[in-house]
Amino acid sequence: MNAIITASELASDLAAGNPPVLLDVRWQLSTAKAAGEPAFDGSAEYRAGHVPGAVYIDLDAELAGHAGTSGRHPLPDTEAFGAAMRAAGVSADRDVVVYDGGQGWAAARAWWMLRWTGHPSVRVLDGGLAAWDGPLETSVPAPQPGTFTPAPGAKGLLDADAAAALARSGLLLDARAAERYRGDVEPLDRVGGHIPGAVSAPTTENVVENGRFRPAAELAERFKSLGATGDPDQVGVYCGSGVSGAHQVLALAVAGIDAQLYVGSWSEWSSDTSRPVATGPDPQ
Repeated sequence: MNAIITASELASDLAAGNPPVLLDVRWQLSTAKAAGEPAFDGSAEYRAGHVPGAVYIDLDAELAGHAGTSGRHPLPDTEAFGAAMRAAGVSADRDVVVYDGGQGWAAARAWWMLRWTGHPSVRVLDGGLAAWDGPLETSVPAPQPGTFTPAPGAKGLLDADAAAALARSGLLLDARAAERYRGDVEPLDRVGGHIPGAVSAPTTENVVENGRFRPAAELAERFKSLGATGDPDQVGVYCGSGVSGAHQVLALAVAGIDAQLYVGSWSEWSSDTSRPVATGPDPQ
């Protein structure tokens, strides 16, 4: 199944007899809280209007564990994640469609989590809520509880050591902005730079101005030029905290390339002073 769905395809599915479970994961990476300003409130955005039937999922509370030495968005407790998905109506035998405000990062994190824990049919709304031209509702649905039981996969997940090794033996893509990769700036983590051997590949280059993905053939050509092969064990991705990196894994899936995600990402790597840091445009 394709990893993404268009707004028109979603409208058709919702009109059918067995519509997908809809998850609204509006979220933004924001430094406003550190500056003493109100942080982005995805729940408030959801209550102001969402695709009919969609259930709100809080990325920080339900798609990640507590921030710490394992990164700013480490994996959540598996049981807690499963309970949140079941409460949202998720079952293994029912399609799931995930969307966010349009950037795609948060929706991709939910897509990756469900995919990695064994759900067979999850898609992301290409372009997010901004692409949806159908009606919105403000009422909060009470879905029938689902039956999904997460079963984390044996593959698809990298830890710090595996990411470091892959940067040497295969291809490790850094999905952050190029200036953070180079170490010119670092607004969130202890130090700027990148994992030695990682290749800069900003995830923002996978989409066009409206946030929708570039055509699959175009994405495939981009990743091929960066060194991606058809071997799923030889391509990995990281970012700042495993959110935009999930969007890169999604882009690779659209291109027909399986990839692994280092969830701890730079926020975990850079917190350990014993790990090496490379700076500048050169991977090494």
